[in-house]
Amino acid sequence: MEEQDKKENEEYKGDIKGGMRPSMKLVIMGIVNKKPKSIEVCLSTKPQEEEEEADVGLQMKVSFMDKAVQRSARLAGKWGPCENTISFFPFAPGEAFKMEIVCEHQQFRILVDGQPLCGFTHRLSPLSSLTALRVFGDLQLTKVA
Repeated sequence: MEEQDKKENEEYKGDIKGGMRPSMKLVIMGIVNKKPKSIEVCLSTKPQEEEEEADVGLQMKVSFMDKAVQRSARLAGKWGPCENTISFFPFAPGEAFKMEIVCEHQQFRILVDGQPLCGFTHRLSPLSSLTALRVFGDLQLTKVA
């Protein structure tokens, strides 16, 4: 078994100091695994209780089988409608990528390798309550900033 295959799913959990705010940008860089199923990026509030009860301002699921990128949000324990319009599918097995999540006044704008992928209108306020970033799935992270 190769060294690379042992660590199939990487998970990153980080704090967003002071929470999200307009003109803020998160950068996630990584390499997609050779046989990927999915990658998930989640921006959430982090209450002291169970993490499952946290509000999610942006959940983005990349599905390699469907070549889809789904976005949704969870407010007060309820998931809202899912959005999945994308301009192209930028992720490829074994390839490196750079994802940028730009927080604007009305929406999150998501770019991959410098190309606009999609947007997601804010459903949660205040934005500053989004203090946790979680990235997991079939990838090796090289940088999260």
